[in-house]
Amino acid sequence: MAQIIKKGPSYMVRVTWRDHTGKQHKKSKSGFKTKAQARKFAAEIESQKYSGQISAQDPTFYQYFLDWYTAYKKNRVANATKNQYTYVLNVIKTYFGNKRLSTINRHQYQLFLNEFGTNHSKKTVTKLSAYIRACVHNAIIDGIINNDFTERTELVWDAKRTQKIDYLNIAELNQLVIALETNRQPRYTGRYMILTAIYTGMRLAEIAALTWQDINFDFKTVQINKSWNYLNGGGFKPTKNKSSNRIIRVDNHLLSLLAELKENHTELVFGSQIANNVPGSNAVNKTLRKFLKQCCINKPSFHFHSLRHTHVAYLLSQGIPLYAISQRLGHSNMTTTATKYAYLIDEFKARSDDLIEEALSDIGGVPEGVPTSKFI
Repeated sequence: MAQIIKKGPSYMVRVTWRDHTGKQHKKSKSGFKTKAQARKFAAEIESQKYSGQISAQDPTFYQYFLDWYTAYKKNRVANATKNQYTYVLNVIKTYFGNKRLSTINRHQYQLFLNEFGTNHSKKTVTKLSAYIRACVHNAIIDGIINNDFTERTELVWDAKRTQKIDYLNIAELNQLVIALETNRQPRYTGRYMILTAIYTGMRLAEIAALTWQDINFDFKTVQINKSWNYLNGGGFKPTKNKSSNRIIRVDNHLLSLLAELKENHTELVFGSQIANNVPGSNAVNKTLRKFLKQCCINKPSFHFHSLRHTHVAYLLSQGIPLYAISQRLGHSNMTTTATKYAYLIDEFKARSDDLIEEALSDIGGVPEGVPTSKFI
């Protein structure tokens, strides 16, 4: 039977059991304000003991996260994602130190989220929370803990650090395209990479990895089956995920622009004349900022990936179905697309509002030339 021990103003529950080798183990939990609460917990822990759900393991939060990451994630994720797990691991070590996983409750975890979120962006907090939740769920399956202390907790973040999603409206987009095309020279491949992003919505690493074999000038398609390993100094690597492998249609205008780059005589479509390599992320973003300034477009937070947002906003403004846009972007489902791009450019929003108002005004009316009896 579990022991209930009075400790000052509160109660402690201690349970003892032996494993399959005969070795004795003990677990205890204190802080119960009433004896009734302690008895209830004692009954639950006894039930878990006899059903084999209680574990002799009692690792620190840091140690368990490290073990879980090493066993289940390390060899299955890209280097960039490994860095994110390492970051979360260091955060856990900083905030929780040697605290045992079994001793953390929901209130303590919420206090951690409150503190961490005061000086971190929504994206950082959301990703950290997702990794910790996955780890905690695994700990429950392993029988290390019984309760999910991440359940029903609230995320907190610093709105000032949360990056604003920026995109160009149609007028700004046309300005940028005209400026880039007017000043294009095949040796400056970064300008062509920007144009390709505008016309396709492709990610920078996908564009950088394109070879001439990926472009079918007869069928007017671009095949995306790899990406460029910017993080490790170049070379090919797999796309972001399975759904990112796709074939997209393009128009003759973009194909004619890309054909100009053949005079560079490189295997890579955007390879430079000097070396069979592509411009880096910093170089391409520098070029983008240069042309935005030239067009008097003042958007400090606009960067290369914002071109992907602009592509989506433009397609939405032209009435392209969300499903087609989702497939073009390489998303696994439309929910991802709807969540990430739940906005419309200004021109489209205004036009949509007019259409909605017009549609609503027809409710209750009878179409002209149709007898009223048809609706009775």
